Amino acid sequence: MRNADNIRDVVNAGADWIGMIFWKKSPRFADMPADYTKGLNIKMVGVFVDETVEQIIERVKEYSLDIVQLHGKESPTMIDALKEKLGVNGLNIFIIKAISISNHHDITDCLKYENHIDGFLFDTKCKCVGGSGEHFDWNILDAYHGDRPFLLSGGIGPDDDERILNFHHPLCIGIDINSRFEIEPGLKDANKVKEFISKIQKHHE
Repeated sequence: MRNADNIRDVVNAGADWIGMIFWKKSPRFADMPADYTKGLNIKMVGVFVDETVEQIIERVKEYSLDIVQLHGKESPTMIDALKEKLGVNGLNIFIIKAISISNHHDITDCLKYENHIDGFLFDTKCKCVGGSGEHFDWNILDAYHGDRPFLLSGGIGPDDDERILNFHHPLCIGIDINSRFEIEPGLKDANKVKEFISKIQKHHE
């Protein structure tokens, strides 16, 4: 997200985390002043694609990020270097590695990151870098027996509440929504977000 009023509307709609994409090739690139997010009671996620450790640290400080999501081909070695540098700077950041899923082998491959990150985001494998709006077969995640929590992603839309409520995995801690809730890239329909969250929450009352 990158519009101050829209961010506030989505926060008021009940979102727990807000994502900003810091990849310049993305149509959702968050080229906005850092003070847009000041005073918001929300966790801020910075999404990066194959950025340097120094560039990520700079954005974390500038935007007071709480969470870093790595959506490229970052290696475990690079992630260790990032964690070390964050620690040196006194920054306690939750690090998520996005993993593109199309089959059970992708689940096996993700395990090499387990001791290097705090959580995963499981997304649909596609030619683009996220935001495809396409589902993947969530049954594949039955094969995930790791110890890191994960966010469920991949083309989740306003009418997928029943599908989500029928999905059960002990390590799933949240739902990532994006392109199918957009009016245009980077601008969310806050009413759709609010209605969707309400339907999920109502089930758990």
